[in-house]
Amino acid sequence: MPDYDYDMLVIGSGPGGQKAAIAAAKLGRRVAVVDRPDMVGGVSIHTGTIPSKTLREAVLYLTGLTQRDLYGQSYRLKEDITVADLTARTQHVVSREVDVIRSQLSRNRVALHAGTGRFVDPHTVALQEEGGDERLLTAENIVIATGTRPARPESVQFDGRTVLDSDNVLAVERVPRSMVIVGAGVIGMEYASMFAALGSKVTVVEKRAGMLDMCDVEVIESLKYHLRDLAVTFRFGETVAAVERHPRGTLTVLESGKKIPADAVMYSAGRQGLTDGLDLDKAGLSADARGRITVDERYRTEVEHIYAVGDVIGFPALAATSMEQGRAAAYHACGEPVGEMSHLQPIGIYTIPEISFVGRTEDQLTEECVPFEVGISRYRELARGQIIGDSHGMLKLLVSPRDRTLLGVHCFGTGATELIHIGQSVMGCGGTVDYLVDAVFNYPTLAESYKVAALDATNKLRQIDHIGD
Repeated sequence: MPDYDYDMLVIGSGPGGQKAAIAAAKLGRRVAVVDRPDMVGGVSIHTGTIPSKTLREAVLYLTGLTQRDLYGQSYRLKEDITVADLTARTQHVVSREVDVIRSQLSRNRVALHAGTGRFVDPHTVALQEEGGDERLLTAENIVIATGTRPARPESVQFDGRTVLDSDNVLAVERVPRSMVIVGAGVIGMEYASMFAALGSKVTVVEKRAGMLDMCDVEVIESLKYHLRDLAVTFRFGETVAAVERHPRGTLTVLESGKKIPADAVMYSAGRQGLTDGLDLDKAGLSADARGRITVDERYRTEVEHIYAVGDVIGFPALAATSMEQGRAAAYHACGEPVGEMSHLQPIGIYTIPEISFVGRTEDQLTEECVPFEVGISRYRELARGQIIGDSHGMLKLLVSPRDRTLLGVHCFGTGATELIHIGQSVMGCGGTVDYLVDAVFNYPTLAESYKVAALDATNKLRQIDHIGD
């Protein structure tokens, strides 16, 4: 057997890379991670998940938005919110998270090499260190976890000040009075709701007929209502022809002839895999036009000992799924048994208010000719909803009348991304709506919404059975 430097070498230290490295180390393997010193933790920590969600918390806290039902529509914790107010919290959280990741890697004896990596051959990676030196690292197994960057249309001139992408929007000099957001996907809608909460006049431009089409229709209608209440304008079915920069701001020109003036424009046009600097061909690999690498169900590439995990392999491109992909890839590479990832993966969208769901939507079930009954609980009917001032949130259960199992759970409102895991657990264990009816939930809590929605669904099912008899 060749004498390799490491049993596993991971390129990238984001959620997928971290978990792959630590899982292999726990199995007693010699492991190393390669990443730039300023990007330990990956895009997720520095420009993606963590800073954007921290920014969201800062926005909610400083604007007092969620407390206005209790204290009046003019309530604000701070009148003039600056970018410094918003980034102080973000910088603190990012710094702490980087320390945690470094500590975890060190504790598990994972070597962290500062620099960038590129393939020399299928088992060798050239490490380009910050000082300019280069050295070779060899490994029996290699995991590619390089993540993605925002896709930038070539026709748009980004300057990082007035024409932005989802990475440099976090570094704006001041909160814009007006803003155009191009793209009504997850990232676009999260930032649209944040800047609208800050008081920016936001216009969302989307070439499709709607937004977030993977979500429940009723939930999306509720989100649109809330965002319009914050003065967000939607331009669906519209395509951007050009973005013009002027001394007094920007002018977004649509193909339909409309012109939208704004202080800033943010593009949210998908993501591009960070593979162009890897010299994949030297390892016998290739990537598609979006920089994504194809893998099998074990996250193995076309080359048997090279794996790829996380955003660089495409959908679903979530930090949560990337972590599990990294662990599964490491186990497989080390010859350890590992179960397949459950198809019941929760989706969390951190708009204001939050959206989260697991399972199928009403539209999907209708298309598949699967009968279902709906049970709904509204936060305004819950004591906890009144206490926290959220009278708009809701939980929806989709229940099978045949065997009373849950077919889908959809939540909108405060704590939705936390609440969804109760429904996920019941579905994953094959539980029925009757379990939720009979269960005792702490009072007053938002989790109690499951019991209310379950009772609503079972009462409807009882009426159907009664009439049918």
